[in-house]
Amino acid sequence: MRFHRTFEILNQRAAEAPQADCLVAKIGGKWLPLSNQQVQDAANACSLGLRHLGVGQGDKVAIISNNRPEWVQADFGIAQLGAVSVPMYPTITVEDYRYIFQDAAVKVVLVSDRKLYARVKEALQGLEQAPEHVFTFDQVPNARHFDELLALGRQVNLAELEPLKAAVQPDDLLTLIYTSGTTGRPKGVMLSHANILSNCHSLREFIPVVPGEKALSFLPLSHIFERTATFLYLKLGLAVYYAEGLEVIADNLREVQPQVFTTVPRLLEKIYDKIVAKGQTLEGFKKKLFFWSLDLGLRYDPQRSLGPVYNAQLAVANKLVFSKWREALGNQVKCIISGGGALQPRLARVFWAAGIHVMEGYGLTETSPVIAACRYNREDNMPGTVGPVIPDVEVKIAPDGEILTKSASVMKGYYNRPDLTAEVIDAEGWFHTGDIGEFVNGRFLKITDRKKEMFKTSGGKYVAPQVIENKLKESPLIEQAMVVGDGQKYAAALLVPAFEELRNWAKQQQISFANDAALVAHERVQKLYRELVSQYNAAFAQWEQVKKVALVHNPWTVETGELTPTMKLKRKIISANNEQRIAGLFQ
Repeated sequence: MRFHRTFEILNQRAAEAPQADCLVAKIGGKWLPLSNQQVQDAANACSLGLRHLGVGQGDKVAIISNNRPEWVQADFGIAQLGAVSVPMYPTITVEDYRYIFQDAAVKVVLVSDRKLYARVKEALQGLEQAPEHVFTFDQVPNARHFDELLALGRQVNLAELEPLKAAVQPDDLLTLIYTSGTTGRPKGVMLSHANILSNCHSLREFIPVVPGEKALSFLPLSHIFERTATFLYLKLGLAVYYAEGLEVIADNLREVQPQVFTTVPRLLEKIYDKIVAKGQTLEGFKKKLFFWSLDLGLRYDPQRSLGPVYNAQLAVANKLVFSKWREALGNQVKCIISGGGALQPRLARVFWAAGIHVMEGYGLTETSPVIAACRYNREDNMPGTVGPVIPDVEVKIAPDGEILTKSASVMKGYYNRPDLTAEVIDAEGWFHTGDIGEFVNGRFLKITDRKKEMFKTSGGKYVAPQVIENKLKESPLIEQAMVVGDGQKYAAALLVPAFEELRNWAKQQQISFANDAALVAHERVQKLYRELVSQYNAAFAQWEQVKKVALVHNPWTVETGELTPTMKLKRKIISANNEQRIAGLFQ
C-alpha cells in the first residue's frame, strides 16, 4: 500500500494489522511493549491536546529527546493535526536551541528529561517570542508532564480530530529539520509528507523482513536517517525496540535479537576494533585461526566468487569464528543499514564474509534522505561505493563532478531562506548535493570528494570547520587554524601560533628555545594550546569539538600556495603539505 501522509501508516496498521509490540522500550529493567493501537490512542490524544492549547495547522512543535515511544507518539500526533514537528538534537548548544525556537516560531516544546529541561529553560530566557508551553516525557519537578498534554486531549471528542486529519495534504510541511550551516547558523530543511513517504516507497523492497520481526533503534530520531527508517519499519510491520544507550548497545543487541538496524560507520568500526582486540588476546592455534579467518574476510568480494578453495575456507571460518560475531549481534541480524558517513570498504567486506549483510547508503537531509544504496543481494552491493541509485530517484554528474539529484524526495526548500534554496535547487529542479562523485561499472555511485568545506565525522555528524576556526582564532595566541576530520572519529585541528605572542609567553615562563620549530615542540607549549582549545570547545556541540591539535611552525601564505589571494585556506594543499601531521592526529 502506498501512503500519502505519514500518519496513515499508523492508522492503517492499527486498524488492519493489530500488533502487540509496535514500540518497545526498556523500563525498570524490563522490555515493555506498546501495541499499535496504544500508540495510535496516544497520538490521537497528543493531537487533540495540542489543539486544546491552540496549536493549529502549520504551527511548530519542537521535540528534544532520546529515542523512546513518546517521540513517535508525539511525531504522529503533531502530523495528524497538520502542525509541523521540529526535532532537535539533545546535544546541540543552548544558543542553537534559542536560534531555532526563534527562527521556527516554536509554540510548544516536548523534552525528555530533567537535564534537557534545564537547558531548554536556559534557552528560553530573554526570548522575544518564546514557546508558550513545555512538557517533559520524564517526571521532572516543577515541569508539566506529557501525560498532562494527553489528558487534555482525552477530554476532547475524538470525532473532532477527523476533519483536522482530512485537511492535511501530502505536500503540506511535515517537519523542519535544522542542519548546521557554514555560517554558523542552522538551516531549516522543509520536508513534506510526500517527500519522506516517497523515499519510504522507493526503499520498500530493500529490507528482507516479514511482519512481526524486530528492528533496534538507537541513531537519533532527530536525524532524518533514523526517522525515515522508523516510518519504513512501521510500514513493514516490524516491532521497533529502543536501545537504552550506545554504552549498552551490545547487551541490547543480544537481548532483542533484531533482524535489522541502522547505524553509522563509527559503530561498526568500534565493533570491529573490539573483535580484533579480543582476537589479540587469544593464544596458539586459536589466535592463528582467528587471524586466518579475518584475512579471508578482508578479501571477500560480493561482486565475484574467489573460487571453490576460498569458499570452502570461508565456510570453515564462518563455522568456527564468524558464528561468534553473529552471536554478538543477537544471531538474528539479516542486514545492517549504514549511512551518515563513509564506510571503510574493508569493514563491508569482512562483515559480508561473516554472513552479516552491511548495506551502505548515501543521502542528505534535503533528500529525505536516501539517494543511492547497496542492496541485500550480492550483485547489487559493491564495497567502496554507496550502491545503485534507488527507484524513482534521478542522479546525474555535473561537468565539475558534483552529484545532482531530482526526485519527489527533494525538500521543499530552506525555511525562511529562499536565497539559500535557490543556491542548491536549480531552475530545472536538480538539487546540488555539494558532493563530488562518479559511477563505477555504470551503476554504482561512488563519493570521491566534497565540494563544500563542511565534512562529516564517521559518526555521521556534520562539522562546519570555518565556524570553529574563527572561534579558535579569537585567541591572541592563534594566528591560523584548519579543522580536519572528514570520515574520522572526531574533529582535530592544525594550528599556526601567533609567534610574537607565543615567544613573549615563553620568555615569561622562562622557556628557552632555539627556533620556532623547537618552540612549538616544547611540552609546555603543547599543553598550553590543548588547554586553549579545550576552553573554546565549550562553544560547540560535542561532535564539533576539537579533540586533538598539531602545531605548525611555518605560517600559511599566498607565496607558499596555501592561501588564496583573498587569504582563504587552500585546504587540499595544506592537507597535502601536512599529511603526516594529520595522520598523527587520528592515531
